[in-house]
Amino acid sequence: MGDAVAAKYVLRSPGRMVVVVASRIPVAKGWEVEFERRWANRKWSIAQLPGFIRTEVLRPVKGDYYVVMTHWRSQEDFDRWTESEAFHEAHADPPPREAFAGPNVLEVHEVIAGRNADAAKP
Repeated sequence: MGDAVAAKYVLRSPGRMVVVVASRIPVAKGWEVEFERRWANRKWSIAQLPGFIRTEVLRPVKGDYYVVMTHWRSQEDFDRWTESEAFHEAHADPPPREAFAGPNVLEVHEVIAGRNADAAKP
């Protein structure tokens, strides 16, 4: 693969890393509407933090887990978020235990490759 082609696919370059943190959340049957309502009404103070890129909350189409994904410029930026007042505020009023079918699973990944749709396509 030539350098020009490789540049379209590889996102990582020296000194530039994107970290994606995925929290897989098993929402109990009957609690889906309340879970989604909480996200819709969230304050979103995370968006003001240095290094924050974006968040998505994914509803399961197949499977049992909702997935909350946050994208960060570095692991250090994510770590600072977990130690911030905004983090504690965002997690201050959790749903009751019965809203969950099991424990959350936290996964942290570094983006090594990706591709966006070609802008030139009709």
